[in-house]
Amino acid sequence: MIRIFVLMVFLLPGILFSNTNNFEYKLETVVSNLGKVWGMTYLNEKEVLFTQTNGEIGILNLEKKDIKYLLNTPTVYHRGQGGLLDVQKSPNFEKDRTLYFTYVKEVKKKGVTTLAKAKLINNELQDWKDLLITKSASNTSRHFGSRITFDEEGHLYFTVGDRGVRPNGQDLTTHAGTVIRLNLDGTIPKDNPFIENPNALDEIYSYGHRNIQGIFYDKKTKRLWAIEHGPRGGDEINLIEKGKNYGWPVISFGKEYWAPISVGEGTHKAGMEQAKKYFIPSIAPSSLIVYSGRLFKSLEGKLLSGALKLTHLNIITMNENNEFVEEKRVLSEYHQRIRNVIESPKGELLLSTDSGKFYILTK
Repeated sequence: MIRIFVLMVFLLPGILFSNTNNFEYKLETVVSNLGKVWGMTYLNEKEVLFTQTNGEIGILNLEKKDIKYLLNTPTVYHRGQGGLLDVQKSPNFEKDRTLYFTYVKEVKKKGVTTLAKAKLINNELQDWKDLLITKSASNTSRHFGSRITFDEEGHLYFTVGDRGVRPNGQDLTTHAGTVIRLNLDGTIPKDNPFIENPNALDEIYSYGHRNIQGIFYDKKTKRLWAIEHGPRGGDEINLIEKGKNYGWPVISFGKEYWAPISVGEGTHKAGMEQAKKYFIPSIAPSSLIVYSGRLFKSLEGKLLSGALKLTHLNIITMNENNEFVEEKRVLSEYHQRIRNVIESPKGELLLSTDSGKFYILTK
């Protein structure tokens, strides 16, 4: 069963010009008055399936301008930063109709980040199955992560925040503060880095993270990029590599919330990876993609992220050596907390905001 809502579409007047390498775009407000939209995935050129943190799942038809809300959705732990989080369609979606979700599940009255899958059949979710209920419980209601991405070798990656417990970042007996790698069926790849370590969880791919809310595997360059929240300053873009330690909370460019005191032991330490880019002050990054260049040629290969605190679309240029080259910020004049940005099959950019809006950037 579904509920159907017809929504108004607004076109903002004129064409906006950015100084970002002649990045010329037109911005449309597609829908408004939604809840907090966290995850989005294009089912086809016309339809986008999205998640709201309160547990609702909808399908937006970009031609008809209506939304169909699915009714048979999971029960989620919707407290603090918890709720229904990311969604990505399977790399084999046309054949298997499978969707992957991350959400916060209540376990013994605590919330834990969970990976699940279900089939989308006739606008209904069927065969919901939890693939991994992570070991990440804490007494806090923050830092759940979570985003999903796939490589071309049949692996799924998803992220779990440190759950607001700093030592988790260096503790391999918890999934908190890690990037996790699984096979598409939820089994553990035999070449995961800690599979022979009796003091580590086999699902972990990398660790030492605070709260990754953007991860993207770039099939063109075979690079896995992630962006994570720092404390007061120290948001990071990292190139994720197998088995590496990214330092939280031992090293950080951030400050304590209660005083202008550095977090941890410093900004560098042997055996811990350095960020490819860090942000001071924090922008509060919320998503990440590597843009294809399909529509906006000047953005090809650039990293794009939404920013919550500083309310803009962040555009980062890296060189062939994975070194930071340039940063640009656009859309800040709209003062919107951009929760997610994804690319359409045509190369358009679809953005969701915490105020319940969808924007689309076209030419």
